[in-house]
Amino acid sequence: MTTRTHTTTTSNGLQATDADVLQNSERERSRDLSSLSPVPIPPETVTRSYQIKLVLAGSLMTFHTIGINQVYGIFQEFYTSSESNISDVQGQDALVSLVGCIGTGLTWSGCIFVSPLMEKTKNLSWSWSWNWRKRIRRSTTSDSSTRRTQSSRKLTIDNVKLITLVGALIMSMGLVFASFATKLWHLYLTQALLYGLGSSMYYYPLITLAPTYFDRHRGFAMGVILAGSGVGGLVMALVLQNLLDRYGIAWALRILGVWNFMVGIGVATVVRGQRQRGENGNGAAGAGGGSSMPNRSLMRRGTFWYQSFAAFLQAGGNVVPLYYMSSYTVSVLLLPQSTSSLFVSINSGVNSISRILMGILADHIGRQNTLVAATFLSSLSVFALWYSPNVNRFIAFVVMYGIYAGGYNALLPTTIMEVYGVENYKRVNSVMYFIRGLGLIFGAPVAGIILGTHKRGGRGMGMGRGVEFLRKKYNDVVVYDGVLLMAAAVCVVYVRWLDARDKGRWRWKA
Repeated sequence: MTTRTHTTTTSNGLQATDADVLQNSERERSRDLSSLSPVPIPPETVTRSYQIKLVLAGSLMTFHTIGINQVYGIFQEFYTSSESNISDVQGQDALVSLVGCIGTGLTWSGCIFVSPLMEKTKNLSWSWSWNWRKRIRRSTTSDSSTRRTQSSRKLTIDNVKLITLVGALIMSMGLVFASFATKLWHLYLTQALLYGLGSSMYYYPLITLAPTYFDRHRGFAMGVILAGSGVGGLVMALVLQNLLDRYGIAWALRILGVWNFMVGIGVATVVRGQRQRGENGNGAAGAGGGSSMPNRSLMRRGTFWYQSFAAFLQAGGNVVPLYYMSSYTVSVLLLPQSTSSLFVSINSGVNSISRILMGILADHIGRQNTLVAATFLSSLSVFALWYSPNVNRFIAFVVMYGIYAGGYNALLPTTIMEVYGVENYKRVNSVMYFIRGLGLIFGAPVAGIILGTHKRGGRGMGMGRGVEFLRKKYNDVVVYDGVLLMAAAVCVVYVRWLDARDKGRWRWKA
């Protein structure tokens, strides 16, 4: 007897068999196809304990990867100051910020290469065998003899684990090699290219596979994972400033590099390839087929293009406060470098808490709704609080921007799943991260060009120019940053409307 099994794809991109649908057939007939219940992930593959391990590993990974990226402004402040070990970049904010932008941008845009690498690279296996003599006693005599016995073992390493581990190693090498830099181009090779490529291999596998192991609490899980970046920024800002004060830039980079690799070993042991059933029952749901690029039907959708515009603009605008918060504190507010590091730390800590709360809020009022609100409010905080502020208003900006800016970063992966489905998640996600990387490379250097060359802390005052002139230049940077973020918010709103139109109905919770 032959049994037929049909599968139904839900709005979450997971699949339900006929048996699942028939259990609630009368109720399901009256509902839209997108609301069907998904097949549970096989219990031997995804357990609650593994979900907890995955969240903890993801938090540690983002703690280092994004945490180090977020405190590059402290590196920039040091490199462009009179104490710099790079003699040819003092006051050259545009050139030095480009180093951090390339490194941070490659963290995301490098996924366009890491994604097909994850698809095409096979698991690596090693086999070995050995012989030993085993003493046996004959049943009929008291004599004993020996027999040669052969045994073999096989070791298989998940390709995702290997990519993650190699990425952590290359990323750490970039930091360590940067400690020997004496010229600007040394930084471009090490703290930009080498660090960026390694961080992408370290960051992308876990961040792209983690959402597929969660369903109802996906927003909360991703919020916790990405909250690690805020905690990382909080801790890294204080640790980095302390290392700079105690040991100097060279040993600060070496310590960060070794520390990063030791944590990367632990993360690599947890991460693994996607284990959800695909449409054929044995593949990975959400893998999006063998290609890592969106197909033509996806690229014809307006949601895809406006989501891409939003990703580019938001990434470009989001990085500007992170890179120039420290230099603004020292150059315009004339506060010490320790205070500037404290501001970066506060911003990162608030951002960390916000990502978790934004994830919880998104699970209740809708992920796209929360994304829209966070993007608009981050742009308003830039215009209202960073434009010609005194110290108190600047502190308010540090806190409020930390609250709102974390929403987009935490919720983008979950909204991609909702708009395009899990079956297209990896395809769209890799492109969005690539575009966000390009936005990062574009955002801060343009702000540096607007700002121009200047000296720090009121000594020399921008080659004869006073603090008030420098404040006006920073106001131009603020306007540029606010426009980028506001334009991104408009695009996000339009994506929300287009998605409702494509699905044929408007839902307030989406």
